[in-house]
Amino acid sequence: MTGKNLLPSDPGNRIKKRLFLGLLSLSLLFITALLAGGWFLLVHRSNLFNRLLLALGLLTLAVLFFIIALGIAGLALIIWQERSRPLFLHLGMIAVNTLFPVALALGRRLGLKKETIKASFIELNNQLVRLQNQRVKPEQVLLLAPHCLQWSGCPHKITIDVYNCRRCGRCPIDSLHALAAKYNVRLAVATGGTLARHFVKQYRPRAVIAIACERDLTSGIQDTQPLPVLGVLNSRPHGPCLDTQVNLEQVEEAIRFFLYEKTAEQPRPSRKELEVGSSV
Repeated sequence: MTGKNLLPSDPGNRIKKRLFLGLLSLSLLFITALLAGGWFLLVHRSNLFNRLLLALGLLTLAVLFFIIALGIAGLALIIWQERSRPLFLHLGMIAVNTLFPVALALGRRLGLKKETIKASFIELNNQLVRLQNQRVKPEQVLLLAPHCLQWSGCPHKITIDVYNCRRCGRCPIDSLHALAAKYNVRLAVATGGTLARHFVKQYRPRAVIAIACERDLTSGIQDTQPLPVLGVLNSRPHGPCLDTQVNLEQVEEAIRFFLYEKTAEQPRPSRKELEVGSSV
């Protein structure tokens, strides 16, 4: 049961990575302008000692902002060249973590929805993860799903033990079980960020495929850095946190990315094969 994905993760309606990069750059310029204005006001109203302290503080901030600016430029270079550069990637993550709240606030002031901004961040993260080209063993992959994918009328609790699922086929959890069994990866269902972090600590994966909404994916990706996480947005045809759906083709493609070299990929199973596997 795939369900139609109505969110920006659809190829035909994909949020551009450059949106978040642009907001990061705008955030840096905004903070720089504020500091420059503050310096101009203070330097004309302070004594010599305060000016020295101010100069020292500004020098420290200048170094920090140089690192952030280099990180933003590095991310743009990585995306443009489609080639991973560890140093620029590390600096870029510093820039993202430092400026994310400012970028989100500025984007909202410009009329952008916070979900759109976070979706752009997720797209950027996914691209960076793919460029690292990391391959791991099946048992080192964790497929992490939200509990809202479970049919709301189901009486069986699967967040503690995912194998309590009766595989009735009324929700995507059944098909996720089929994918996990097919590729021999771990599957866990979490009620929120706390339980999701618990599963990451418990299973200690080297790669994660996380299914969630924009909010939970964004916080999860940031919380688990530098662990590579490929995010797959769910769709909410019945509203937030109720009988949500997910594009199973995107989930399977993410699993295959971590497991196989490009030259050694196996043929993709058809939807009919997945349905047969889920009914076993």
